Amino acid sequence: MRLLLIEDNKRLSDSLRLTLEDDGYAVDAVYDGLDGEEMGLLDVYDIIILDIMLPGKDGLQLCRALRNKRVRTPILMLTARDALENRVSGLDSGADDYLIKPFEVDELRARIRALLRRESGTKTGELQVGDLLLDPATHTAKRGDLSLELTAKEFGLLEYLMRHPNNLVTREMAESHLWSYENIVASNVVDVYIRRLRRKIDDPFEIKLLETVRGAGYRIHDPQKKA
Repeated sequence: MRLLLIEDNKRLSDSLRLTLEDDGYAVDAVYDGLDGEEMGLLDVYDIIILDIMLPGKDGLQLCRALRNKRVRTPILMLTARDALENRVSGLDSGADDYLIKPFEVDELRARIRALLRRESGTKTGELQVGDLLLDPATHTAKRGDLSLELTAKEFGLLEYLMRHPNNLVTREMAESHLWSYENIVASNVVDVYIRRLRRKIDDPFEIKLLETVRGAGYRIHDPQKKA
């Protein structure tokens, strides 16, 4: 999953970015509202984390601008203002949730997962395709009775595929959701991770879930649903 972090406190931004990257997210970080608006319009993100107090254009103005330009990405607003009217202003500007500073990182993680659940339509947060089960909250995965040991990037790619069952995921789509602009990746990196996933989630089983769409990309096939 790819996140856009718009926070002018560079120490806090760097800390959050490193923490979220360790969790397997790809994070693009900018430090003012004008750059944040440019990035928010330039690419498709799964979540935007937006501070209210920003130079150039504050978070409320930026949130309204993105919504007015039909950016539907879930926005989690960070604010040091805990007055009710400030929280109401944030939500009325188009934010989906807010978090009051200072906050615990575990709460930020939980709110990110809640927004992703809201987008995917799942209630528990667990993703299931056939007998393959993935839990973003505990960062665990299993197929049938077999627990799967996945790296952060393998987990992220599998999560992305499972959030779009039976749908084509091109290499470009996978790259844009799993690596930030700062990372330069080889042209075959997605193919490499798909091969690694196949060895873990398909090779030991009779029914194969990962499909290659020749010349286009990949998809994960839910045998219980029609494509």
